[in-house]
Amino acid sequence: MCLFQYDDDPEPEERVPAGLLYVPVRPGITQVVVRMFRTPLGARTAVGFTDPGRLAATFGAEQPWIRLSEPALRAMAQPLGVVLLTVDPTFTAPAVTGSVATGSPTTGPAPTPAAQRVSPASAA
Repeated sequence: MCLFQYDDDPEPEERVPAGLLYVPVRPGITQVVVRMFRTPLGARTAVGFTDPGRLAATFGAEQPWIRLSEPALRAMAQPLGVVLLTVDPTFTAPAVTGSVATGSPTTGPAPTPAAQRVSPASAA
């Protein structure tokens, strides 16, 4: 049995300079705004990619982006309470479609509109 240990491999939680990143943005009122995301466990995170192909593979070719250094991205996210930075994420949820789900596990189904409501007396 042979075990290898690499001294230059960081631990997953260890901060490592990422260099210039391709950061997804959205249009703002006068400028673009850096998009913030959530991890699968719900923690807020800033996201950056090491090349535009990885960003396009995750968000699609139409996703606008800007180049930011890792310290600049962290500095922009910190006032929003976002301290986590995810580089080159590969897992994303499916795109949202035009249909909207109604109700929720805590409130139950949405009420039927009055025009479609049928009372037991009028159904007989």
